[in-house]
Amino acid sequence: MLLTISTMHKPASDLGFLLMKNPDNLHEVDLSFGKGTVFFPEASEDACMAALSLDIDPVQLVRGKGRHSGAEDQYVNDRPYAASSLLSVALSRAFGTALSGRSKHRQELAETAIPLTATIAPLPVRGDRQIVEQLFEPLGYSVEVEPFELDPQHPEWGTSPYVKLTISGAHKIADLLSHLYVLIPVLDANKHYYMGDDEVEKLLRKGEGWLEGHPHKDLIAKRYLRFRSLSRAALRRLDESVEPESAEAMAKKDHAEEVIEKPIRLNEQRMLSVMAELERSGASSVLDLGCGEGKLLKRLVQKPQFRKILGVEVAPQVLAIAAEKLKLERMGDHQRERIELAQGSLVYRDDRLKGFDAATVVEVIEHMDAERLPAFADALFGHAKPSTVLMSTPNSEYNVLFEGMEPGALRHPDHRFEWTRSEFEDWSKAQAEKFGYDVSFTTIGEVHEDHGAPTQMAVFRRSDGGSK
Repeated sequence: MLLTISTMHKPASDLGFLLMKNPDNLHEVDLSFGKGTVFFPEASEDACMAALSLDIDPVQLVRGKGRHSGAEDQYVNDRPYAASSLLSVALSRAFGTALSGRSKHRQELAETAIPLTATIAPLPVRGDRQIVEQLFEPLGYSVEVEPFELDPQHPEWGTSPYVKLTISGAHKIADLLSHLYVLIPVLDANKHYYMGDDEVEKLLRKGEGWLEGHPHKDLIAKRYLRFRSLSRAALRRLDESVEPESAEAMAKKDHAEEVIEKPIRLNEQRMLSVMAELERSGASSVLDLGCGEGKLLKRLVQKPQFRKILGVEVAPQVLAIAAEKLKLERMGDHQRERIELAQGSLVYRDDRLKGFDAATVVEVIEHMDAERLPAFADALFGHAKPSTVLMSTPNSEYNVLFEGMEPGALRHPDHRFEWTRSEFEDWSKAQAEKFGYDVSFTTIGEVHEDHGAPTQMAVFRRSDGGSK
């Protein structure tokens, strides 16, 4: 079996520094079940490829420490030839430093998302082959699956359960490796060693930062861990880890922003502006991304025009507060059928978000790390593809007019950035051009001659006018 990782990020040969391997040398890794070899078929400034090849001894595998009942107790099976949990073990041994996010000579690059392509062959896919896309596309990868024929001389026999998988996307090298480490065994669904409680810890450790928000985390946990008791334990831990802050702590942060903006009733003006744009758009289904405690949802459900409403929030505790404030349990059947709340990350592709006429992203993007914005844009504009997107964010130029704000301070303790008008317009125009939208801009709040309005909003409309 063979795994290759390549990049065209310049200088591409820095991939060797990221993986802690000299491209000029052959690197061998001793494993309990055989040997792994790392080599570089290509290493230039323009393109670089690292390859990990496994040579597995089937006798050593059966007699090794990983022995358990099942197919691996037999001397004849696909373990020596097909990618499986064995490849994950080898990947961890060969690229352990890179997997941890560290780089001795290129730490800044290790913390940067760069274009990466990984290819694995042959890779077993147990069950519906669509699972490959379900696992990797939400993480921001383009996916290519090439099946192998059972016998080229007999095409009528169909294809085997083995494929050649190629995934491409802009990611940190540690993120790519952790995705592969977890998801290769998920596709195979047949680990080579005994499953115990420590596997839950391993899954949570390697999935930290992305698994908790993956739309198919249930499927991943069940196939990775096999035993229902273990997968349930992992899912409970994942749900708990999504919201490390208490609801009280988050409320205090939100209050800080409200104190600043309250004198000009900015939140009320935002809600009115967004509602007016939604009504003008003619949308009947609305997706509220980063819905928080449901301030916009409460207004949406009061308007019969909006027959389907979905609020999405990453934090389960905040969703629970939204459900309470919306009084979902006491809502009439007809009204209750129109609105739904869902936990999910905004930076992963999620099929639940498809098919909506409009999406709102109200004061949300500034809470994201800038490096995650490309994945967010791809998930929203490239995958969900609503006809209309309304996106608001603070105008940092206006901050000097808020009484009591320190120079250079941000309005909310959780804000990662606040853009000027030109920065927001440049980013929005780039996304519109990339994903096939037209974009216009409007202001929210009183406009100052020099500093503009306190809130800026972009209105994206699909260029093809489609709604699906």
